[in-house]
Amino acid sequence: MLAGLSLPRFDGGRLVLAVDVSPWLRSDALCSAERLFCRVYGRAKTASQFIPGWPYSFVAVLEPGATSWTAVLDAVRLGPVDDATAVTAAQLRGVVERLITAGQWQAGDPPIVIVSDAGYDVTRLAWVLRDLPFELVGRVRSDRVMRPPKPPRQPGTNGRPPKHGPEFRFTEPETWPEPAITDTTNYGKAETQAGDRVHPRLTHRSSWLDHDGELPLIEGTLLRLKVEHLSKDRDAPPVSLWSSKTGATPDDVDRFWQAFLRRFDLEHTLPLREADPGRDHPDTSCSPGCGPLGMAPDRRAHPAPRLARPIAEDLRRPWEKPAASGRLTPARVRRGFRNIRAHLDCPARVPKPRGAGPGRPPGTRNKHQAPRYDVGKTVRRPETLKAIGKPGRSW
Repeated sequence: MLAGLSLPRFDGGRLVLAVDVSPWLRSDALCSAERLFCRVYGRAKTASQFIPGWPYSFVAVLEPGATSWTAVLDAVRLGPVDDATAVTAAQLRGVVERLITAGQWQAGDPPIVIVSDAGYDVTRLAWVLRDLPFELVGRVRSDRVMRPPKPPRQPGTNGRPPKHGPEFRFTEPETWPEPAITDTTNYGKAETQAGDRVHPRLTHRSSWLDHDGELPLIEGTLLRLKVEHLSKDRDAPPVSLWSSKTGATPDDVDRFWQAFLRRFDLEHTLPLREADPGRDHPDTSCSPGCGPLGMAPDRRAHPAPRLARPIAEDLRRPWEKPAASGRLTPARVRRGFRNIRAHLDCPARVPKPRGAGPGRPPGTRNKHQAPRYDVGKTVRRPETLKAIGKPGRSW
Protein backbone atom coordinates (compact mmCIF):
# COMPACT_ATOMS: atom_id res chain seq x y z
CA MET A 1 0.00 0.00 0.00
CA LEU A 2 2.85 2.41 0.78
CA ALA A 3 4.59 1.62 -2.50
CA GLY A 4 1.45 2.63 -4.41
CA LEU A 5 1.19 6.11 -2.85
CA SER A 6 2.37 9.23 -4.65
CA LEU A 7 6.13 9.43 -4.00
CA PRO A 8 8.42 12.46 -4.39
CA ARG A 9 10.76 12.41 -7.38
CA PHE A 10 13.86 14.27 -8.49
CA ASP A 11 14.63 15.73 -11.92
CA GLY A 12 13.56 13.44 -14.73
CA GLY A 13 11.13 11.51 -12.52
CA ARG A 14 13.95 9.70 -10.70
CA LEU A 15 13.31 7.97 -7.37
CA VAL A 16 15.98 8.38 -4.68
CA LEU A 17 15.98 5.95 -1.75
CA ALA A 18 18.04 6.17 1.44
CA VAL A 19 18.92 3.46 3.95
CA ASP A 20 19.93 4.00 7.54
CA VAL A 21 19.93 2.28 10.93
CA SER A 22 18.33 3.87 13.98
CA PRO A 23 18.13 2.28 17.46
CA TRP A 24 15.23 2.03 19.84
CA LEU A 25 17.14 2.42 23.12
CA ARG A 26 16.25 -0.09 25.85
CA SER A 27 18.96 0.54 28.44
CA ASP A 28 17.02 -0.63 31.53
CA ALA A 29 14.89 -3.38 29.93
CA LEU A 30 16.71 -6.38 31.41
CA CYS A 31 13.88 -8.74 30.41
CA SER A 32 13.94 -7.69 26.74
CA ALA A 33 15.64 -10.22 24.48
CA GLU A 34 18.00 -9.68 21.56
CA ARG A 35 19.29 -6.28 22.60
CA LEU A 36 22.51 -5.02 21.06
CA PHE A 37 24.95 -2.25 21.88
CA CYS A 38 23.91 0.72 19.73
CA ARG A 39 26.23 3.62 19.09
CA VAL A 40 24.49 6.90 19.89
CA TYR A 41 25.86 10.33 18.96
CA GLY A 42 24.96 13.79 20.17
CA ARG A 43 24.69 13.06 23.89
CA ALA A 44 28.00 14.75 24.61
CA LYS A 45 30.24 17.08 22.67
CA THR A 46 32.47 15.17 20.24
CA ALA A 47 31.62 11.91 22.00
CA SER A 48 29.54 8.81 21.38
CA GLN A 49 28.08 6.18 23.68
CA PHE A 50 27.11 2.53 23.40
CA ILE A 51 23.61 2.05 24.82
CA PRO A 52 21.64 -1.23 24.77
CA GLY A 53 18.72 -1.18 22.35
CA TRP A 54 17.11 -2.65 19.26
CA PRO A 55 18.57 -1.41 15.97
CA TYR A 56 16.17 -1.02 13.07
CA SER A 57 17.02 -0.59 9.38
CA PHE A 58 14.87 1.93 7.50
CA VAL A 59 14.33 2.54 3.80
CA ALA A 60 12.85 5.92 2.89
CA VAL A 61 12.21 7.94 -0.27
CA LEU A 62 13.98 11.31 -0.29
CA GLU A 63 12.38 14.51 -1.49
CA PRO A 64 14.14 17.26 -3.49
CA GLY A 65 14.27 20.90 -2.49
CA ALA A 66 14.60 22.68 0.83
CA THR A 67 12.54 20.28 2.90
CA SER A 68 12.97 17.69 5.62
CA TRP A 69 10.19 15.35 4.48
CA THR A 70 10.84 11.71 3.66
CA ALA A 71 8.56 8.77 2.93
CA VAL A 72 9.42 5.67 4.98
CA LEU A 73 8.67 2.48 3.04
CA ASP A 74 10.07 -0.30 5.20
CA ALA A 75 11.54 -1.05 8.63
CA VAL A 76 13.35 -4.25 9.65
CA ARG A 77 14.89 -5.07 13.02
CA LEU A 78 18.50 -6.29 13.13
CA GLY A 79 19.03 -9.26 15.43
CA PRO A 80 22.19 -10.62 17.08
CA VAL A 81 22.79 -13.19 14.33
CA ASP A 82 21.95 -10.91 11.40
CA ASP A 83 24.47 -9.55 8.94
CA ALA A 84 23.58 -5.88 8.44
CA THR A 85 24.64 -5.86 4.79
CA ALA A 86 22.74 -9.07 3.97
CA VAL A 87 19.59 -7.85 5.73
CA THR A 88 19.80 -4.48 3.99
CA ALA A 89 20.27 -6.16 0.60
CA ALA A 90 17.16 -8.31 1.10
CA GLN A 91 15.24 -5.29 2.36
CA LEU A 92 16.20 -3.14 -0.64
CA ARG A 93 15.35 -5.95 -3.04
CA GLY A 94 11.89 -6.26 -1.54
CA VAL A 95 11.28 -2.50 -1.64
CA VAL A 96 12.43 -2.14 -5.26
CA GLU A 97 10.32 -5.11 -6.37
CA ARG A 98 7.26 -3.65 -4.65
CA LEU A 99 7.87 -0.30 -6.36
CA ILE A 100 8.09 -2.03 -9.74
CA THR A 101 4.91 -4.01 -9.04
CA ALA A 102 3.09 -0.81 -8.05
CA GLY A 103 4.10 0.87 -11.33
CA GLN A 104 6.47 3.40 -9.74
CA TRP A 105 9.26 2.27 -12.09
CA GLN A 106 8.87 0.98 -15.64
CA ALA A 107 11.23 -0.02 -18.41
CA GLY A 108 12.81 3.09 -19.87
CA ASP A 109 12.66 5.13 -16.67
CA PRO A 110 15.92 6.39 -15.10
CA PRO A 111 17.49 3.97 -12.61
CA ILE A 112 16.56 4.26 -8.95
CA VAL A 113 19.30 5.91 -6.86
CA ILE A 114 20.07 4.40 -3.44
CA VAL A 115 22.25 6.42 -1.05
CA SER A 116 23.87 5.11 2.14
CA ASP A 117 26.34 6.16 4.78
CA ALA A 118 29.74 4.72 5.61
CA GLY A 119 28.36 1.93 7.79
CA TYR A 120 27.47 -0.21 4.74
CA ASP A 121 29.65 -2.31 2.47
CA VAL A 122 28.64 -0.50 -0.72
CA THR A 123 30.64 -2.72 -3.07
CA ARG A 124 29.01 -5.85 -1.69
CA LEU A 125 25.56 -4.28 -1.94
CA ALA A 126 26.27 -3.36 -5.56
CA TRP A 127 27.27 -6.96 -6.32
CA VAL A 128 24.31 -8.61 -4.57
CA LEU A 129 21.77 -6.24 -6.16
CA ARG A 130 23.38 -6.06 -9.59
CA ASP A 131 20.25 -7.43 -11.32
CA LEU A 132 18.04 -4.53 -10.16
CA PRO A 133 17.60 -1.19 -11.99
CA PHE A 134 19.42 1.01 -9.50
CA GLU A 135 22.54 3.12 -8.97
CA LEU A 136 24.17 2.90 -5.55
CA VAL A 137 25.93 5.90 -3.99
CA GLY A 138 27.59 5.38 -0.61
CA ARG A 139 30.16 7.08 1.54
CA VAL A 140 33.41 5.24 2.20
CA ARG A 141 36.17 5.90 4.69
CA SER A 142 38.69 8.56 3.74
CA ASP A 143 41.66 6.29 4.51
CA ARG A 144 40.81 3.38 2.23
CA VAL A 145 42.91 2.00 -0.60
CA MET A 146 41.34 0.94 -3.89
CA ARG A 147 42.61 -0.02 -7.30
CA PRO A 148 42.18 1.61 -10.72
CA PRO A 149 41.79 -0.51 -13.88
CA LYS A 150 44.76 -2.58 -14.90
CA PRO A 151 47.12 -0.77 -17.29
CA PRO A 152 47.32 -1.87 -20.93
CA ARG A 153 49.74 -4.71 -21.49
CA GLN A 154 52.92 -3.65 -23.22
CA PRO A 155 54.19 -5.73 -26.15
CA GLY A 156 56.91 -8.20 -25.23
CA THR A 157 55.91 -8.40 -21.54
CA ASN A 158 56.18 -11.86 -20.04
CA GLY A 159 54.34 -13.36 -17.10
CA ARG A 160 50.78 -13.36 -15.95
CA PRO A 161 48.90 -10.12 -16.72
CA PRO A 162 47.87 -8.10 -13.66
CA LYS A 163 44.27 -8.11 -12.52
CA HIS A 164 44.38 -4.74 -10.76
CA GLY A 165 46.12 -1.45 -11.29
CA PRO A 166 48.48 0.22 -8.81
CA GLU A 167 47.26 1.22 -5.36
CA PHE A 168 44.96 4.24 -5.24
CA ARG A 169 45.26 5.78 -1.77
CA PHE A 170 42.59 8.21 -0.66
CA THR A 171 45.02 10.06 1.63
CA GLU A 172 47.26 11.08 -1.26
CA PRO A 173 45.54 13.99 -3.03
CA GLU A 174 48.27 14.19 -5.67
CA THR A 175 47.04 10.92 -7.17
CA TRP A 176 43.55 12.30 -7.78
CA PRO A 177 42.55 13.97 -11.06
CA GLU A 178 41.95 17.69 -11.45
CA PRO A 179 38.88 18.91 -9.51
CA ALA A 180 35.73 20.23 -11.13
CA ILE A 181 34.27 23.27 -9.34
CA THR A 182 30.50 23.76 -9.17
CA ASP A 183 28.82 26.85 -7.67
CA THR A 184 25.83 25.86 -5.55
CA THR A 185 23.14 28.01 -3.95
CA ASN A 186 23.16 26.54 -0.44
CA TYR A 187 26.64 25.06 -0.06
CA GLY A 188 28.94 27.54 -1.82
CA LYS A 189 31.67 26.15 -4.02
CA ALA A 190 31.79 22.38 -4.37
CA GLU A 191 34.97 20.71 -5.63
CA THR A 192 34.57 17.20 -6.98
CA GLN A 193 37.22 14.79 -8.22
CA ALA A 194 36.11 11.59 -9.89
CA GLY A 195 37.90 8.41 -10.95
CA ASP A 196 36.25 5.87 -13.23
CA ARG A 197 36.30 2.06 -12.84
CA VAL A 198 37.85 2.20 -9.36
CA HIS A 199 37.34 -1.02 -7.40
CA PRO A 200 38.51 -2.65 -4.15
CA ARG A 201 40.79 -5.65 -4.13
CA LEU A 202 38.66 -8.40 -2.63
CA THR A 203 40.02 -11.32 -0.62
CA HIS A 204 38.43 -14.46 0.81
CA ARG A 205 37.69 -12.82 4.13
CA SER A 206 34.62 -11.86 6.11
CA SER A 207 31.56 -11.66 3.81
CA TRP A 208 33.44 -13.11 0.81
CA LEU A 209 34.53 -16.21 2.73
CA ASP A 210 31.91 -18.50 1.18
CA HIS A 211 32.23 -17.11 -2.36
CA ASP A 212 32.95 -19.92 -4.80
CA GLY A 213 35.38 -19.39 -7.62
CA GLU A 214 37.28 -16.26 -8.53
CA LEU A 215 36.34 -13.10 -6.70
CA PRO A 216 34.54 -10.52 -8.85
CA LEU A 217 35.80 -7.14 -10.01
CA ILE A 218 33.25 -4.60 -8.75
CA GLU A 219 34.03 -1.39 -10.60
CA GLY A 220 32.44 1.99 -10.04
CA THR A 221 33.01 5.73 -9.90
CA LEU A 222 34.99 7.14 -6.99
CA LEU A 223 34.19 10.70 -5.92
CA ARG A 224 36.06 13.08 -3.67
CA LEU A 225 33.81 15.91 -2.50
CA LYS A 226 34.85 19.09 -0.72
CA VAL A 227 32.04 21.56 -0.06
CA GLU A 228 32.66 25.06 1.22
CA HIS A 229 29.69 25.33 3.60
CA LEU A 230 29.10 21.67 4.44
CA SER A 231 31.03 21.55 7.71
CA LYS A 232 32.00 24.13 10.31
CA ASP A 233 35.39 22.48 10.62
CA ARG A 234 37.51 23.98 7.85
CA ASP A 235 40.15 21.28 8.33
CA ALA A 236 37.68 18.41 7.95
CA PRO A 237 38.76 15.84 5.35
CA PRO A 238 36.82 15.69 2.08
CA VAL A 239 33.94 13.25 1.75
CA SER A 240 34.71 10.13 -0.29
CA LEU A 241 31.83 8.57 -2.22
CA TRP A 242 31.63 5.45 -4.36
CA SER A 243 28.98 4.85 -7.02
CA SER A 244 28.18 1.60 -8.79
CA LYS A 245 27.81 3.43 -12.11
CA THR A 246 30.78 3.36 -14.47
CA GLY A 247 31.45 5.88 -17.22
CA ALA A 248 29.76 8.67 -15.25
CA THR A 249 29.51 12.08 -16.89
CA PRO A 250 30.07 15.40 -15.05
CA ASP A 251 26.28 15.73 -14.73
CA ASP A 252 26.12 12.28 -13.13
CA VAL A 253 28.85 13.24 -10.65
CA ASP A 254 26.91 16.35 -9.58
CA ARG A 255 23.74 14.29 -9.27
CA PHE A 256 25.47 11.71 -7.08
CA TRP A 257 26.80 14.06 -4.41
CA GLN A 258 23.65 16.19 -4.41
CA ALA A 259 21.54 13.08 -3.80
CA PHE A 260 23.91 12.06 -1.00
CA LEU A 261 23.46 15.42 0.73
CA ARG A 262 19.69 14.87 0.73
CA ARG A 263 20.32 11.75 2.84
CA PHE A 264 20.69 13.96 5.90
CA ASP A 265 16.92 14.51 5.83
CA LEU A 266 16.67 11.16 7.61
CA GLU A 267 18.12 12.85 10.70
CA HIS A 268 14.75 14.65 10.98
CA THR A 269 12.61 11.66 10.04
CA LEU A 270 13.97 9.10 12.47
CA PRO A 271 13.47 11.16 15.67
CA LEU A 272 9.99 12.15 14.45
CA ARG A 273 8.85 8.52 14.19
CA GLU A 274 8.77 8.17 17.99
CA ALA A 275 6.10 10.89 18.23
CA ASP A 276 3.87 9.90 15.32
CA PRO A 277 0.19 10.62 15.95
CA GLY A 278 -2.02 7.69 16.72
CA ARG A 279 0.74 5.38 17.90
CA ASP A 280 0.38 3.10 20.89
CA HIS A 281 2.99 3.25 23.60
CA PRO A 282 4.80 -0.03 24.27
CA ASP A 283 4.86 -2.03 27.43
CA THR A 284 8.10 -1.98 29.38
CA SER A 285 8.53 -5.74 28.98
CA CYS A 286 7.49 -6.12 25.36
CA SER A 287 9.24 -8.31 22.81
CA PRO A 288 11.39 -7.04 19.92
CA GLY A 289 8.53 -7.45 17.45
CA CYS A 290 6.12 -5.03 19.11
CA GLY A 291 6.21 -1.42 20.20
CA PRO A 292 6.59 1.83 18.30
CA LEU A 293 9.26 0.42 16.02
CA GLY A 294 7.48 -2.79 15.17
CA MET A 295 7.34 -3.28 11.43
CA ALA A 296 3.61 -3.14 10.82
CA PRO A 297 2.71 -0.37 13.33
CA ASP A 298 5.57 1.86 12.16
CA ARG A 299 4.83 1.59 8.46
CA ARG A 300 1.15 2.35 9.02
CA ALA A 301 1.56 5.27 11.44
CA HIS A 302 4.42 7.18 9.86
CA PRO A 303 2.67 8.14 6.55
CA ALA A 304 -0.16 9.82 8.49
CA PRO A 305 1.56 13.24 8.84
CA ARG A 306 2.81 13.06 5.24
CA LEU A 307 -0.70 12.46 3.91
CA ALA A 308 -2.05 15.28 6.09
CA ARG A 309 0.29 17.91 4.63
CA PRO A 310 -2.27 19.52 2.25
CA ILE A 311 -5.02 19.83 4.90
CA ALA A 312 -3.05 20.54 8.08
CA GLU A 313 -3.46 23.93 9.72
CA ASP A 314 -0.37 25.91 10.65
CA LEU A 315 -0.45 26.13 14.47
CA ARG A 316 2.76 28.10 14.71
CA ARG A 317 4.49 29.36 17.80
CA PRO A 318 4.70 33.12 18.44
CA TRP A 319 8.35 33.17 17.36
CA GLU A 320 7.82 31.16 14.16
CA LYS A 321 7.28 32.70 10.77
CA PRO A 322 4.09 31.88 8.84
CA ALA A 323 4.39 29.09 6.28
CA ALA A 324 2.31 28.60 3.18
CA SER A 325 0.01 25.61 2.84
CA GLY A 326 1.94 22.62 1.57
CA ARG A 327 5.24 23.99 2.93
CA LEU A 328 4.73 23.01 6.56
CA THR A 329 7.49 21.15 8.32
CA PRO A 330 6.85 17.67 9.77
CA ALA A 331 6.75 19.14 13.30
CA ARG A 332 4.07 21.68 12.33
CA VAL A 333 1.93 19.07 10.59
CA ARG A 334 2.20 16.80 13.61
CA ARG A 335 1.19 19.74 15.80
CA GLY A 336 -2.02 20.28 13.84
CA PHE A 337 -2.84 16.59 13.38
CA ARG A 338 -4.94 16.52 16.53
CA ASN A 339 -7.57 18.68 14.78
CA ILE A 340 -7.63 16.35 11.76
CA ARG A 341 -7.73 13.11 13.72
CA ALA A 342 -11.12 13.98 15.26
CA HIS A 343 -12.75 13.84 11.81
CA LEU A 344 -11.13 10.58 10.66
CA ASP A 345 -12.85 7.22 10.67
CA CYS A 346 -11.64 4.75 13.27
CA PRO A 347 -11.74 1.10 12.16
CA ALA A 348 -11.40 -0.17 15.74
CA ARG A 349 -14.29 -0.43 18.17
CA VAL A 350 -14.60 1.55 21.36
CA PRO A 351 -12.65 -0.20 24.16
CA LYS A 352 -14.82 -1.88 26.77
CA PRO A 353 -14.39 -0.70 30.37
CA ARG A 354 -12.90 -3.18 32.78
CA GLY A 355 -11.39 -3.13 36.22
CA ALA A 356 -7.92 -3.99 37.39
CA GLY A 357 -6.77 -7.60 37.37
CA PRO A 358 -6.68 -9.67 40.57
CA GLY A 359 -2.88 -9.79 40.61
CA ARG A 360 -0.80 -11.94 42.92
CA PRO A 361 -2.25 -12.52 46.42
CA PRO A 362 -0.53 -10.51 49.15
CA GLY A 363 2.26 -12.33 50.97
CA THR A 364 3.12 -14.73 48.13
CA ARG A 365 6.40 -14.63 46.24
CA ASN A 366 6.72 -14.56 42.49
CA LYS A 367 7.74 -18.09 41.49
CA HIS A 368 7.91 -17.37 37.76
CA GLN A 369 10.27 -14.48 37.35
CA ALA A 370 10.84 -13.09 33.90
CA PRO A 371 14.11 -14.25 32.29
CA ARG A 372 17.05 -11.87 32.03
CA TYR A 373 19.01 -11.54 28.79
CA ASP A 374 22.55 -10.46 28.11
CA VAL A 375 23.32 -7.58 25.78
CA GLY A 376 25.36 -8.03 22.64
CA LYS A 377 26.01 -10.77 20.14
CA THR A 378 25.70 -14.12 21.89
CA VAL A 379 26.59 -16.27 18.89
CA ARG A 380 30.04 -17.34 17.83
CA ARG A 381 31.28 -15.61 14.73
CA PRO A 382 32.34 -17.82 11.82
CA GLU A 383 35.86 -18.01 10.52
CA THR A 384 36.91 -14.85 8.69
CA LEU A 385 39.79 -16.28 6.66
CA LYS A 386 39.79 -19.02 4.05
CA ALA A 387 42.73 -21.40 3.88
CA ILE A 388 44.39 -21.41 0.50
CA GLY A 389 47.12 -23.75 -0.67
CA LYS A 390 48.78 -26.07 1.80
CA PRO A 391 47.05 -27.29 4.97
CA GLY A 392 47.74 -24.98 7.87
CA ARG A 393 48.67 -22.07 5.61
CA SER A 394 46.34 -19.14 4.94
CA TRP A 395 46.47 -15.87 3.07
